Amino acid sequence: MKDRADVMVLGGGPAGCTAALYAARAALDTLMVEKLAPGGQMATTDHVDNYPGFPDGIDGFSLGERMEQQASRFGAKTVYGEIVRVSLDAPVKEIELADGAVHRAGAVIVAPGASPRELGLPRERELRGRGVSYCATCDGAFYRGKDVCVIGGGDTAAVDALFLSRICRQVVLIHRRDTMRAAKAYQLRLQQQENVEFCWDSVAEEILTQQDAAGKVSGVRIRNLKTGETREIACDGLFIAAGNVPNTALFRGVLEMDDAGYLLAGEDTVTSLPGVFAAGDARKKPLRQILTAASDGAVAATMAEEYLLQE
Repeated sequence: MKDRADVMVLGGGPAGCTAALYAARAALDTLMVEKLAPGGQMATTDHVDNYPGFPDGIDGFSLGERMEQQASRFGAKTVYGEIVRVSLDAPVKEIELADGAVHRAGAVIVAPGASPRELGLPRERELRGRGVSYCATCDGAFYRGKDVCVIGGGDTAAVDALFLSRICRQVVLIHRRDTMRAAKAYQLRLQQQENVEFCWDSVAEEILTQQDAAGKVSGVRIRNLKTGETREIACDGLFIAAGNVPNTALFRGVLEMDDAGYLLAGEDTVTSLPGVFAAGDARKKPLRQILTAASDGAVAATMAEEYLLQE
C-alpha cells in the first residue's frame, strides 16, 4: 500500500467484502477496515440457505471468511480495529483507529451494517441459532411444519409472520399493544391466515428451553400487561422482529441519515459527501439480505472508481 489507498471500505460484512473485491479487481489500492472478523452480522448466522451458489447452504462465518479471502486474492488489504474518528469532507478522507493508527484514501465506502434490536431477555444471545432468530427469511425454513412465535407489531413482524405462516404449522404473534403498527394490508392478510394466533397486550418474560444437552428453545413465557396473567406458549422457534439498529453512530452529523439512523443514499450508493458511498444494511432501503448487501458493495465500488477517474 502507498501512503494512502485509492478506496477505503469501512466494514467487512458482505457489502464491505464485495466492495473490496470489486475495487481491487479494478486495480485500485483497496483497504478494508473491520472491527472484529469478516462477515458482519452474517457471521452470527448458523446456516445460510438463501445465498446463491451454495445448494446445501453454508454457515455465515465461513461465508464471510471466503468473501474476505476472495477480495484478498485480488490485492485488497484488511486492517482490524475499531474506528474512533472519521474525517470525510476533504478530498483525502481520513479515519483513526482506537490504537492510534490513521488511514487515508481518495474515496470511502461506508458499510458498517446493522444489528438486530434485542429484547434483553435472559439467555437471548446465548440461544441465538438454537431457536432464537431475528430473520424469518433467513432461518424460517428450519421450522417447516413446526410451531413458532413472532414478537413485534410493525411491518417487519407482520411480514415475518406471513412468511412463516406459509411453511409453519402454527404462528403465534405476540405484541405489547392491542393493535399492530403494521400496514393495514399486512394486518388484513394476517387475519385471514387460519394458522396465525394473536396474543395482544403481552410481552415475553422468559425463553423456555428443552431439558437436554441440546438446550434448544421449547417455548416462551409471556405476561399480559393489562391483567398481569402469565402463560407459557410451546414453540420450536422464537422470531424477534423488533427492528434493527444501524451501526452509524460514528457518522451522525457527518453523513445525512434518517431519524432511525439509516444512511441516505440511493441505489447508486452516493451519499451527501463527494467521494463517500454507502452500502449494505446501514443504507436506507426496502430489503436487507446478504445478497442485497453484496449488490450494494459492487455498485459502491463501481461508483467509487468513476469518482476517482474524475478527480
